[in-house]
Amino acid sequence: MKGNPKLIEALNGLLADELAAINQYIVHAEMCEDWGYGKLHEGFEKRAIQEMKHAEQLIGRILFLGGKPIVTELNKIKIGEDVPKQVEYDKWAEESAIKAYNDAIALAGELGDNATKDMLVEILKDEDRHLDELEELLDQIEQMTLPIFLTTQV
Repeated sequence: MKGNPKLIEALNGLLADELAAINQYIVHAEMCEDWGYGKLHEGFEKRAIQEMKHAEQLIGRILFLGGKPIVTELNKIKIGEDVPKQVEYDKWAEESAIKAYNDAIALAGELGDNATKDMLVEILKDEDRHLDELEELLDQIEQMTLPIFLTTQV
């Protein structure tokens, strides 16, 4: 099937977001593991795996639409030097991705590509959940204070 070039470009932009998120989450996961925060490690790693699945879906859809997946470009990666910065940077990345997914969903709808739109809506639900989890972590850090919060993450 021949897809719309603007939509393929948008999908490649989303792919760049996902590939950057995978790298950012993996680095944050391994930093937390190194610091002894196993629960945070597991959470970051789980999100990285979900982002890998999103990238796989996007690559498949780009190929289906006759496009070429661009996997050599990543969007900005921000590595936090401590847990609060990691969570803040991940929250920023999720907010950016959510905006990009909403824009791509609108474009797919305008173009009448409902299959792509439906796929993007499903991925968007995961991104919304990721944002909610990160906001929850930030709330816990604020309410418990960082030292107490970190003791719950061992």
